[in-house]
Amino acid sequence: MTKISDLHQEWMHDSEYREAYDALEEEFSIAALLIETRARAGLTQAELAQRINTTQSMIARLESGHVMPTTRTLEKIAKATGSRLKISFEPRFGAHSTSSSPR
Repeated sequence: MTKISDLHQEWMHDSEYREAYDALEEEFSIAALLIETRARAGLTQAELAQRINTTQSMIARLESGHVMPTTRTLEKIAKATGSRLKISFEPRFGAHSTSSSPR
């Protein structure tokens, strides 16, 4: 039986697959952080949903990466899990800075 991780490694040699995978990286990262934050708070999806006044299925969609949360939703999740929301912009590896003066 072939493991998905083995297939992924093989497919990463295909430039189209790699580009599509890289394009989804941020979404997967946010989903993983949501799962980690909820788990750290010791909450089920249903419990978190109740705390932020939504449905368990919406939490599942957020955690699967199928729905991108708004900043307001992230703030609600932070409050409900006893976390602090921190959003930042970080330069990508090898990216050139393009500074311009404020207007």
